[in-house]
Amino acid sequence: MVADMSLPIDNVLPQLRTLLARHGCVVLSAAPGAGKTTRVPPALLGEAWLADKSIVMLEPRRLAAVNAATYMSRQLGEKVGGSVGYTIRQQRRVSARTRIEVVTEGILTRRLHGDPELGGVGLVIFDEFHERHLHSDLALALTRCARNGWRDDLKLLVMSATIDCAALSAALDNCPTLECAGRSFPVQIDYCGDSGAPLPQQVAAALEQLLDAADDDGGDVLVFLPGAAEINTCLRQLQPLAQRRCLELLPLYAALPYERQRRALSAAKQRKVVLATNIAETSLTIAGITAVIDSGLEKQLRFDPASGMNRLHTTFISNASAVQRAGRAGRTAPGRCLRLWRRERQLQPYATAEITRSDLCALELDVALWDCGGSEQLEWIDPPPPAHARAARRVLLEIGAVAADAAPTAAGRRLAQLPLHPRLAAMVLAAADANELVLAAHLAVLLEEGWQALSVAARRRGGVDVGDCLTVWRSEMRAGGCTRSAASLSELRRRLGVADESCAAADAATLARLLLSAFPDRVARRREDSADVYQLRNGSAVVVAMGNWPAPRWLVAVQLEAAS
Repeated sequence: MVADMSLPIDNVLPQLRTLLARHGCVVLSAAPGAGKTTRVPPALLGEAWLADKSIVMLEPRRLAAVNAATYMSRQLGEKVGGSVGYTIRQQRRVSARTRIEVVTEGILTRRLHGDPELGGVGLVIFDEFHERHLHSDLALALTRCARNGWRDDLKLLVMSATIDCAALSAALDNCPTLECAGRSFPVQIDYCGDSGAPLPQQVAAALEQLLDAADDDGGDVLVFLPGAAEINTCLRQLQPLAQRRCLELLPLYAALPYERQRRALSAAKQRKVVLATNIAETSLTIAGITAVIDSGLEKQLRFDPASGMNRLHTTFISNASAVQRAGRAGRTAPGRCLRLWRRERQLQPYATAEITRSDLCALELDVALWDCGGSEQLEWIDPPPPAHARAARRVLLEIGAVAADAAPTAAGRRLAQLPLHPRLAAMVLAAADANELVLAAHLAVLLEEGWQALSVAARRRGGVDVGDCLTVWRSEMRAGGCTRSAASLSELRRRLGVADESCAAADAATLARLLLSAFPDRVARRREDSADVYQLRNGSAVVVAMGNWPAPRWLVAVQLEAAS
């Protein structure tokens, strides 16, 4: 094993071992910098209760999963795939020797479906659980079901940096909790107030303030922004400043290719400014950061079960997230954090769980496949809202994924094998021949993740027509853009067993039929007295931003957002 400096988590490892030996579930709260992610799993390998079984650790984000496995392997003096490996979408590095496997959320859910008893696994660790992603809550509920039904020897460890330990313990049958301080240097926090200026201008002013400070240490700067669109806008705004001050501007968000994400994490030859979403709040350590500019904002997708629509909200972060973000400035040296809001603003203590505000189609299909009698029968930290669950079941029934009694159909079992939203998987399965299958694969990836990967200019060229957007998206991929979408498309083609050649442009009738198989509830007819108002099957009215595009009498409303 490679020698390493001591970390705060080392002080509580003996107590953690004792608690896990005596209890089936433990909650560990360890502040940022404590070392929990990379120190805890190797420290438990020698425990008698683990015997020759393995540890599976769920890590919400793919880059964090790869980095954690790589770091632990290095500390053991091995390459990834030896004692420590990882499995994420499109990548797997494990071997017969692997005893610690770091996986992402959907991977664990699929493994539970294939092996409900998790044979050969002695401990499941849920890391960064405070993020409360939908798949994390589902995987925990299914793992608890497996433990209560078949595997009373299976142990659970829920780890988090900032979370309400008492509430989480109560939801987990009053299991014991353990807390550990982090390792950090003092961080000076200042508030810039709300100037009313556009966000890019506020960021530029705050960055100038940091650079002009008399105590500026020359370290790198991390800027937290709500989403990729805001990051790209700020990148353009900061270009003149970066040129004057010899700064390297680097974006960091989930849709970026891994190579560009790793570049943001690595040490740079010149002073760098990393503009990131909340992907950088936890898990990922960015070399050289001593200052943080925090917009205080994040993007949240919220589902309205009455309309069946999603709406992307830009909202204020929780106090727990604000603490996490500020702490990034003090990982390696004393740091500074500039918050772009007023000191007196009150933030909610913790983030709301995704399960309470999301489209639950994928979750309800997973629950149907689990065959437990419905999501109401599982033990949740926060149960799915009944209205959201009912709306999801209606969609699954319409696309043929479940029967009237909510049991999964043969088609539902097939579409669950595809790494797509159930609607889009149903569309792929509806393809009539090989050519349509390729087209459906292209459409599915475009609608799943490619839409946001398109540049603003490309989306404008595509207008509101899916066929036009598909043409523009393919063109951008051929030009070397949308690289993550290209990788997803390649993986989906491999799973479907279709050739790599690009498909020809589809006629409107074929596109409409495929889209109808995914969105049967989104058929809309234009009102006779309007050029842009359409009525959906459920009676709801929607306004389509046509621009110069001719308004047809009928359409399939693929993407909907609720009005403000």
